[in-house]
Amino acid sequence: MTVHLTRPGRPAPENPKSRILVVDDAMVVRLYYRQILEVEGYEVCEAINGVEGLERALTEPFDLCIVDVNMPIMDGYAFVHALRREPSIRSIPALMTSTEADAHDRLSALAAGANYYLVKPVSRDCLALHVAALIGRSAP
Repeated sequence: MTVHLTRPGRPAPENPKSRILVVDDAMVVRLYYRQILEVEGYEVCEAINGVEGLERALTEPFDLCIVDVNMPIMDGYAFVHALRREPSIRSIPALMTSTEADAHDRLSALAAGANYYLVKPVSRDCLALHVAALIGRSAP
């Protein structure tokens, strides 16, 4: 039996939306991902760098983080490292994205603790497929 906690007076949703945190310093990328993911039925939250993303991940529940590699203040590698070190959030899947396409970048992302690495630009179908797989939902 599953129990959903809600505020008093509000019924529990039958199928709560999976929550995705998009951590990317580029507003256009965040908007692009949001448009795709909301059409797929996800709730999307945003952060503009790794520090802001980590603060959100520590205080809000998320089912997945989509993280850019190159960001100011805290890059994607540091964000994923921090995510994996924190017991309360270490199990959140992390999908890293970057314009860097060589094997070294992919291996660095996986070594940091990312579950998967996609090279930008990411197509709508590719993003939807990988997000569904990482969250454990049937593909669109």
